[in-house]
Amino acid sequence: MSQAGTKKINLLDLSSDKMKEFLLQRGEKPFRATQLIKWLHQHLADDLDQMTNISKSMRADLAEIAEIKLPEVVLDKASADGTHKWVLRLADGNCIETVYIPEAERGTLCVSSQVGCALDCTFCSTARQGFSRNLTVSEIIGQLWIARKSLQPDHTANRAVTNVVMMGMGEPLLNFENVVDAMSLMLDDNAYGLSKRRVTLSTSGVIPALDRLRDRIDVSLAVSLHAPNDALRDQLVPVNKKYPIKELLAACHRFLDGKAAREHITMEYVMLDGVNDKDEHAHELVHTLKGLSVKVNLIPFNPFPDTRYKRSSNNRIHKFYEILSNAGMVVMTRKTRGDDIDAACGQLAGEVKDRSRRTIHFAKLEQEIN
Repeated sequence: MSQAGTKKINLLDLSSDKMKEFLLQRGEKPFRATQLIKWLHQHLADDLDQMTNISKSMRADLAEIAEIKLPEVVLDKASADGTHKWVLRLADGNCIETVYIPEAERGTLCVSSQVGCALDCTFCSTARQGFSRNLTVSEIIGQLWIARKSLQPDHTANRAVTNVVMMGMGEPLLNFENVVDAMSLMLDDNAYGLSKRRVTLSTSGVIPALDRLRDRIDVSLAVSLHAPNDALRDQLVPVNKKYPIKELLAACHRFLDGKAAREHITMEYVMLDGVNDKDEHAHELVHTLKGLSVKVNLIPFNPFPDTRYKRSSNNRIHKFYEILSNAGMVVMTRKTRGDDIDAACGQLAGEVKDRSRRTIHFAKLEQEIN
């Protein structure tokens, strides 16, 4: 608490623009915002006294009203395949999970946007945990901060994290403003400097927010499709009842329109044995996606306790792949990583204080983004 008894501002909550506004209100020059952003996100400073090119008087002034506060790391675990998972405890006691996936030419960080999830996709472990609240900007960008600090303690130029995917716990578009501010820091050359093609937001299809996203920030898009028709998607991804596939694909066309950097949209399709993996589903998917520039990502289902679903066999996934590929579609099969530490796609759970019914939360969050 500050001397005035008000809550201190967490500097990690401020995008570059908001940092400038904050400092200008205090009579500081705009270049000070750049200095602070660099210290926080390039040098990974967690103490104002580390910022040696900022005067002692300014640091003392900031210390009265501001702080640098990160989530607490309560688990830091590596998988046999090199995948890394952090469980992070927030100030309210909730926990979220963040996963790092190393590959030969990239290192991808899967970042959470909510504590739990307000949606109820039936094949996802996170959905089983309920929903508590949106994450703040500092809690979102703090995941990248912690990963870089942990993976690259010497801050060498060859950054371990080259890609960020907003595919962790939660629906990013239901936490619109905080997610956009966090992604702007990921793209900021004075912060993390990631390419807009290397920052991807994954959504189940909240269409009003998807349209807003197109106009606010230039990042890549992935859509959790998982079914070729509305009847099946209604069962797997209940938000489809409000935003059916035809409307979702129209929004995808709008998202791509006029944006040269957005060459395609990734369509995510979890492979569920006997549910959505038959030949007829593959042929129908080809027809459904016709005319849209997409890359289809087939995701072997990752089981979790008490789930009613099973993973499609390798032969079935391969046959599904062949049908799409022979139809001229760009398709890939995601390699399962980190399942020995429950870090695979769909397995992130955390510890969530479920505060009320999902329908109430979804309606409230949707009102906030409209």
